[in-house]
Amino acid sequence: MTSTADTAPARRAPRPRADALRNRERIVTTAREMFVEFGPQVPFDEIARRAGVGNATLYRNFPDRADLVREVVVSVTARTTDLAEQAAEEDDTFAALRRFIHAAADERIGALCPMLDGAFDKDHPELRAERERLEEAVQGLVDRAQQAGRLRTDVGVGDLMIAVSQLTRPLPGTACLNMDRFVHRHLQLFLDGLEAPARSELPGSAATLEDLRGGSDRP
Repeated sequence: MTSTADTAPARRAPRPRADALRNRERIVTTAREMFVEFGPQVPFDEIARRAGVGNATLYRNFPDRADLVREVVVSVTARTTDLAEQAAEEDDTFAALRRFIHAAADERIGALCPMLDGAFDKDHPELRAERERLEEAVQGLVDRAQQAGRLRTDVGVGDLMIAVSQLTRPLPGTACLNMDRFVHRHLQLFLDGLEAPARSELPGSAATLEDLRGGSDRP
């Protein structure tokens, strides 16, 4: 005899309510802004206050700081990938690269650096998937520009990401935030040095994405 429990349809987990999803998104957006401004150790109470939610709501979504930092890194990575994919629509391959670099600077990806030193799970499936999507999108921009003879062949994706990270600083919490107005000017100087034909020979070897993850012992 079949029991009622055997024939009853499996219960689905309730979907988050729209207001709950909006609160979560507001928390992540606010945390991203405050991490850029003050660094990833900004008090949770301040994040909740600026996001317009209660402390309980923040902790319900993100029980500890590592959860929130990881979510912010995922968000910034996903947004940066979207920018790379949008830039790829340009017919001019170097213009596509230029568009992405300037857009990534506006995304303040340099602020990711202190976050990446945190204790969160860097191999979390969601983060790993977004990282791979970003790497594929930026590698595509580089490959297209090099194949078209517009980008010098002795640079790699890692070179681009390092430059954008360094040129979009100062780091959070410094007293030099008014230097932001020079970012795009200096990025343009950097981009001029990337265009082929190369005007000089670069020392060392091109930076790779593996280098950025600390997985290479190359000099």
